[in-house]
Amino acid sequence: MASYSVVSPDRRLKVVLAFHPNKLPTWEVWRDDAPVLLPSALGLRAAGGSIIGNPSRVVGHDYKSIDTSWDPPYGIARTYNDRCEELTVRLAEFDIIARCYDEGVALRYRVRNALQLSGEITHFRLPPGTQVYASRDEGEVFVTSPSRMAPTAHPDLTDSCDPEPLADIPVTACLPSGQTLVISESDRLHYPRLALVAAPEEQDTLVTHLMRFPGRATGYSGPGNTPPQDSFQVDAAFTTPWRVILVGARPVDVIGSAALIQTLATPSLFTDTSWIRPGRAIRSFRDNTTEGGLACVDFAVQRKLEYIEYDAHWYGDGTDPSDATVPIPGLDIQRVVEYAKQRNVGVIVYVDRVPAMRQLDEILQTYSRWGIAGIKFGFIWEGRRSDVDWLFNVIKKCGEHRLLVNLHDNLRPAGLDRTLPNYIALEGVRGNEQFPTARHNVTLPFTRNLIGPIDYTICYAHEKNQTTNAHQLAMAVVYYNPLTFLYWYDNPGKYAQGEWPELGFFDECPTTWDETRVVAGEIGEYIVIARRHGQRWFLGAMTNELARQLDIDLSFLASGKWEAHTYKDGPAARVANQTPVLVGRQSVASGSRMKLDLAPSGGQAIRFVAR
Repeated sequence: MASYSVVSPDRRLKVVLAFHPNKLPTWEVWRDDAPVLLPSALGLRAAGGSIIGNPSRVVGHDYKSIDTSWDPPYGIARTYNDRCEELTVRLAEFDIIARCYDEGVALRYRVRNALQLSGEITHFRLPPGTQVYASRDEGEVFVTSPSRMAPTAHPDLTDSCDPEPLADIPVTACLPSGQTLVISESDRLHYPRLALVAAPEEQDTLVTHLMRFPGRATGYSGPGNTPPQDSFQVDAAFTTPWRVILVGARPVDVIGSAALIQTLATPSLFTDTSWIRPGRAIRSFRDNTTEGGLACVDFAVQRKLEYIEYDAHWYGDGTDPSDATVPIPGLDIQRVVEYAKQRNVGVIVYVDRVPAMRQLDEILQTYSRWGIAGIKFGFIWEGRRSDVDWLFNVIKKCGEHRLLVNLHDNLRPAGLDRTLPNYIALEGVRGNEQFPTARHNVTLPFTRNLIGPIDYTICYAHEKNQTTNAHQLAMAVVYYNPLTFLYWYDNPGKYAQGEWPELGFFDECPTTWDETRVVAGEIGEYIVIARRHGQRWFLGAMTNELARQLDIDLSFLASGKWEAHTYKDGPAARVANQTPVLVGRQSVASGSRMKLDLAPSGGQAIRFVAR
């Protein structure tokens, strides 16, 4: 047996690649001299099912140190570090490339010749007693053992989808030692999307599954009419996506490592990204008229929002598959766009997948002429190689026309927001518009939102919310999304009545950050995150259905005196969404501590301003 290892810059993580006679290669991961990934099979599968390069024959290996950084046009920090040690082992038919960062590890394959592939044999064998957090489509997050992992999918999942009991990425694994792993992918270009499935014959082992169908083929083809893609072609010197494992001593540690997904991705294909403007939006909800749009623009100016959005049914005959270049009667969209532009507000419009497939070039030319700022595409398919290629082309073409892109439905991030940074937001989650539980909300920071933007559609002061209003305010900080939709089910008239002093927090809270600190948290229990934009810090704290008092350390603040503008739960009401928000101020200093009282399903939002 031959083995090769590579160690992270801080010497705490180690990846070992082993090559056995008449067996598949394996990889394993160690942290602080303890195994966190047990020896797990590696390899590629050709069309027809045969294994490529079995038995494997090593023909060489080399090492490389990487120590650089890059500045994203938007993100969770001003600068992302790219510092790791890299090992490449060359086999007769392909290379295995492993990287070891302080934050986690990554592995990919590079083929030598053009091949027709049907899958990978990349396994993740976890220590006995591990618990995984997994979900599929827009279903709930379930906690189970790796061998029993089969999350319930969203009820709208069609029979056009992969039938196996799959989990979408990421899967978060909590080891008996308390250490936490997050399994995901990065740099998925021209390759099927990754899902994970429990190995049928290996205990505590997850196996890569390359999707053969779209994630959820809702639309107009009808169930069962979407053909599977059992294999796909790759060219010589093609590199597969990175298989990424974020590693932390505790669950909160992996949240701070989220930038690794973007760092591993291909750098931006656009030399000029100065036109990309993150921000917050209100949609014109069920009022696709000129007057409705103008009212939203006025509200955006009042509330310091950067965008408004016309959602579904604004074009053609009002149905999703109709002509997306012709507004419905009663909507003068160019008047709204011009009115908004004069007030530094951008207009985003919804487009269904069907017209996007049928008339994309016409859509882009028309919207560029109108001055549209971005497109929210709905009912998007992602999964097969052809779906991934189509989405790449759509996003790239939109960027060439200086249009932002927000994709909705069953999608998962894989660092494409670095490669095509106009891809500013995506859904792929059981969202806030479905009025989930507070426990669901405090699970997502440790799962789905770890790997990229999450369009969670904050529904402020809604009668169906299962949380307090302060909990909803805190979402603006806790969830990272460069294009954040606020007031999802609202119209401007709602806030014309009564006093709403707590909206001052939304008015000031940005969507991209110069620095992120994870202050405290436990999966499914509570989360406290602080983020800095310029000289101001913003903090979001959320709890599950249990009332909670937290004593937090303010050492993230710079030295000197600060004023904390607090937006917290008042006396708990019988129904969580009736709990009032109390607005206050207090003086604090770096290194001091602050007590947060969170009501059941509650939260607190704080803005810190230097005095």
